[in-house]
Amino acid sequence: MGHVGSLDDVIAPPYDVISPEFQDELYERHPNNVVRLILNKMNPGADDESDNRYTRAALLLKQWQQEGVLMTEGDPAVYVYHQQFDWAGTTYVRRGFMARMRISPFGEGQVFPHEETMSGPKMDRLMLTTTCKANLSQIFGIYPDEKNETQQILEDAIVGSTPIEVTDHLGVIHRMWPVTDIDVVTAVNEMMGQRPVFVADGHHRYETACNYRQQQIESGFLSPTYAHNFVLTHFVAMDDPGLAVLPTHRLFSFASDFNPTSADVIAKLGDNFTIRDGGAGPEQATELWEDIETGDDQGTVALYCKADDRWVIATLTDTGRELMAKVANDHNEEWQGLGVSVLHRLIMDELLGQKDLPKPKYVHMVEEIIEGCQSGEFPMAALVMPATVDHIRKISIAGERMPAKSTYFFPKLLSGLVINPLE
Repeated sequence: MGHVGSLDDVIAPPYDVISPEFQDELYERHPNNVVRLILNKMNPGADDESDNRYTRAALLLKQWQQEGVLMTEGDPAVYVYHQQFDWAGTTYVRRGFMARMRISPFGEGQVFPHEETMSGPKMDRLMLTTTCKANLSQIFGIYPDEKNETQQILEDAIVGSTPIEVTDHLGVIHRMWPVTDIDVVTAVNEMMGQRPVFVADGHHRYETACNYRQQQIESGFLSPTYAHNFVLTHFVAMDDPGLAVLPTHRLFSFASDFNPTSADVIAKLGDNFTIRDGGAGPEQATELWEDIETGDDQGTVALYCKADDRWVIATLTDTGRELMAKVANDHNEEWQGLGVSVLHRLIMDELLGQKDLPKPKYVHMVEEIIEGCQSGEFPMAALVMPATVDHIRKISIAGERMPAKSTYFFPKLLSGLVINPLE
């Protein structure tokens, strides 16, 4: 801290939630902000094979180590990591710990994905990992531990200790305690044992770690103890009271001039859904979401149509379930019952005929849905229930992957607290 001043100025959220505007803000905040490692700026027209965003990040990483900006822990450590945040008027604390996890390719071990990934981000992260030879950010894994016994071992170990504390741009308070007691570290390792770990966030980074490991194996680095066999992971028990899964609502655009009214949507949904009128105006979203969330039914979605400024509340019927089973017969029943699956595979693809629609704008706050609808930019919007932790467990173990943006774990983990070297 003597080198950088306030830690608040040098941390950042994960690379994939940093907008160009926020990237500029983080750059200006401090010359040692970790954004310069995880998302270094491109220099169009000047970047080449020897000087680019990846090589600059690698150079900075070495420079910061030499200057003492980054310090190496003297002993092997597990890092207890708490996040305190407010949601819907209540204060929560999500408790977990960071450690290295042995990599096992999906389908070959105890690590399970739950969402689809895209090739572009994986190539980007692989370039960064290969050049920097480090995990610059941790993945987020959740694991079954009904009594939270593993975490409690660590909580007992930090009693009376002063944490490192930072506050992020959203007001979330992050506290971290290094634990180097070998008996405690050994006990945690034994408690985790063969527990399955489900990737909650960081799928691209985990698959990147798998690809990097394979590269090293092909280069002749075969020892199972080499650093490339592990990936920095934040672990949270699935029953932790602070584990919050938030919804990801959709603002839709269409490639054609498709701009349906609520009557058009009702007609196309047919007897696959029971329909309720949701009222007029984007502002209705607040009341509608409260109704959907209280009902806790994955088969209920609210659809807004810009053409006549009205909402439709649609709830899946038995007829709709039969059709969903037919059009999504490449997935199991749990997958077919997810709200996001019903929205995309049944409503958008099948009934509205919009299979090739552009990627929606994903938002998490009802206020963002209201603003998006008021803008007039989006022909349709949807309020949809998030998948639960239990959905993640069942679908992942069955070898399935949910549609993109089925879950949103809040808050995001900070980058810049712990870096895992791979050499």
